[in-house]
Amino acid sequence: MLVLAAGGVGHAMVTGLSADVRRVDPFHGLTDRPRADNGVNFLVVGTDRRDGLSAEQKKRYNLGGSACDCTDTMLLVHLSGERKRASVVSLPRDTYTKLPAHKNRATGEQVAAKPAKLNSAYTAGGPPLTVRAVEDLTNVHIDHYLEVDFTSFMSTVDVLGGVPVCTEKPLKDSYSGLDLPKGTTKLNGGQALQYVRARHLDDGSDLSRMKRQQRFIASVISRATDTGVLMNPVRFEKVASTLLRSVRADHGFGTAQMMELGQAMRGFSPASSEFASVPLADADYRVPELGSTVKWDQEEAQKLFEALREDEPLSGPEEPQPEPHGTPRVAVPPRSISVEVANATGKQGLGRRVDDELRDAGFSTTRTPSNAPRTQDGRTTLTYDPGWDRSARSLAAALPGVKLVKAPHQGARMKVVVGDPEQRVREVRAPEPGSRPAEAPMRGDEVSCD
Repeated sequence: MLVLAAGGVGHAMVTGLSADVRRVDPFHGLTDRPRADNGVNFLVVGTDRRDGLSAEQKKRYNLGGSACDCTDTMLLVHLSGERKRASVVSLPRDTYTKLPAHKNRATGEQVAAKPAKLNSAYTAGGPPLTVRAVEDLTNVHIDHYLEVDFTSFMSTVDVLGGVPVCTEKPLKDSYSGLDLPKGTTKLNGGQALQYVRARHLDDGSDLSRMKRQQRFIASVISRATDTGVLMNPVRFEKVASTLLRSVRADHGFGTAQMMELGQAMRGFSPASSEFASVPLADADYRVPELGSTVKWDQEEAQKLFEALREDEPLSGPEEPQPEPHGTPRVAVPPRSISVEVANATGKQGLGRRVDDELRDAGFSTTRTPSNAPRTQDGRTTLTYDPGWDRSARSLAAALPGVKLVKAPHQGARMKVVVGDPEQRVREVRAPEPGSRPAEAPMRGDEVSCD
């Protein structure tokens, strides 16, 4: 429904859809809650329910077994006060916590506070206990609650016509059935579910799975904003009933809120979204009767959540930062930035020289510079897709005097047209290999493919 509103669908259609949303009261009985901040906070949970899937789908995508009636994925999403930035924080499902005293969801009996994994809060007390547990851990006020199950996830991907993901190496997991080649693959709903659920890849931890989920979210944002999907309400109407059967939201998330946020989403791109995971002190914290859990680094985690409460970017300054000796440190590693060079000066060999110097500085050039019509002002231009603005700024730091020109839908590759006959390339510094912790924030243009 937010996507429909962002695509310009009218108030009447969104009102009709919102009337069919299944409602839940996740704030029932909650007291002593954190104060509301400047912005809007969503708790988005993906549950293990698979009631809407056919036997054939369960077999094809390795979804056998019984649902655990627990949260498979948990995301804390913050929309900034001016609605120009989205911050998504993954909360590890195995987070060690202490569930507050509560009534057992199944029996109604009062249960004392006890150590537990975070995803068990849903099993024990449903959405209210889940919200309370997250607020206690983060001290972040939850404004809205959205719950999605396997069926709605698959339908959303399919209605977008599939979502592309890129992999640096083949991914194969016999448990989930995932089998992807190296490179870019467009996933349908079932394949996407395998991709975000696979837990036996890389180091086999839930942390690597969260990174894949974050990359996938960035791809969904890119897919929804870079194609005509938002402008085709007929496609959404065909699957709306399927989606609404498996989505639940709080009573306060009505038509007015959907329209407001939908309008705000029109300016969103992968680069205006940032992703983070909670910093950890121990990824294998052993607890009697619970086994392996995840223990947060409390000091660093509180810094992360303080940034949400203060409505500040998680990733800090976005402009290249000068080092003491004058070499700028950039936000995106040069090796991940694809560059095409064209010579618009008529000076023989200039395009080749700039291409070579950019490659020596670490950028991924095409190595096949071309010629272009001469520029009027004699300046070098850098043409880029707004979805990769951070990458563009990182490249611009290496080209003194360059003029930046936006070109929507150009894609990840940057185009440098050399108009200055004396154009030089200067060295830039990227973060040292391995210096950025796995839980550090990412921006959308750091998780997208060419």
